Amino acid sequence: MSDTNILLESGTNELEIVEFYLDESRPSGNYRGYYGINVAKVLEIIQMPSLTEMPEAAHPAVLGAFNLRNEIIPLIDLAMWLNKDRADSEAPKVIVTEFNRTKSAFLVSGVTRIHRIGWQEVEAPTKYVSSLTVNSITGVVKFTDRIIFILDMEKICMELNPNAVQLEEPDITTPDGIAQKEYRILLADDSSMARNMIAGILTKAGFIVHAEENGQFAWNHLMRLKRKAEESGQPLSRFINLIVSDIEMPSMDGHSLTRQIKEDPELRHLPIILCSSIITETLHHKGIAVGADDQISKAELSELVNRACKLLGDSACETA
Repeated sequence: MSDTNILLESGTNELEIVEFYLDESRPSGNYRGYYGINVAKVLEIIQMPSLTEMPEAAHPAVLGAFNLRNEIIPLIDLAMWLNKDRADSEAPKVIVTEFNRTKSAFLVSGVTRIHRIGWQEVEAPTKYVSSLTVNSITGVVKFTDRIIFILDMEKICMELNPNAVQLEEPDITTPDGIAQKEYRILLADDSSMARNMIAGILTKAGFIVHAEENGQFAWNHLMRLKRKAEESGQPLSRFINLIVSDIEMPSMDGHSLTRQIKEDPELRHLPIILCSSIITETLHHKGIAVGADDQISKAELSELVNRACKLLGDSACETA
């Protein structure tokens, strides 16, 4: 795996991660843990800025805020949030991020390099590992000499300040007659928090939802539905009507899942909504390139039902 500054093409099932580390003070000596974050979420990496204390910060890990090109950005001590005693560093780094249309910064001990890898190299954490890390890890990358944990940054920001990331369930009223139409949606998202939230929104609106943890599992499910339709002599629409997919997922990402669906003669008619924290004006073209029918940020979940109804051509299920 090597550094690269080449822009990734859409649908190649690749990503670039910024590898960083946290030095932790322990009685037996310092320990260095390695972590990763998708380059798509990183705006820049800077030196420790001058901070202004924030009154009544939601969590002691929120160290304060700083001014970056006329924008006030909160700084989060990542080690403190992870309940680690960060060792002093001569030149700590600050990773400035943007996702869910919110800018935040994270204090880390240092940054090493950028890796370009395939999503199939990112393993989903086991349920046991997730439980031990308070479900804060979304992926694991194994190198010959170390393990890199990919953190669920959205979960961190939401727990630090629920109002900063508007990932809350909108008030949806089940429209008359929609449940009887039995619209079936396949949902793919590796975050249990987001998966449950989105499934709840769609179910409350009257859709029948089947959820999978990543793009590969979603693709496997589609193949099962495809065989079931062929064997029963029924149209595929009897089993699946629309797909809602995250982008960042282990094994197969949402862009690759979308590309594979749109290249399959029997599946290509299925409408696909990409629903991700990294959907921005800058990255919107990637979803278009793989054939996504619509794209929505997780900060705009209140629009999801209407977007789904529009793609299904059913104005009766649109919310007021």
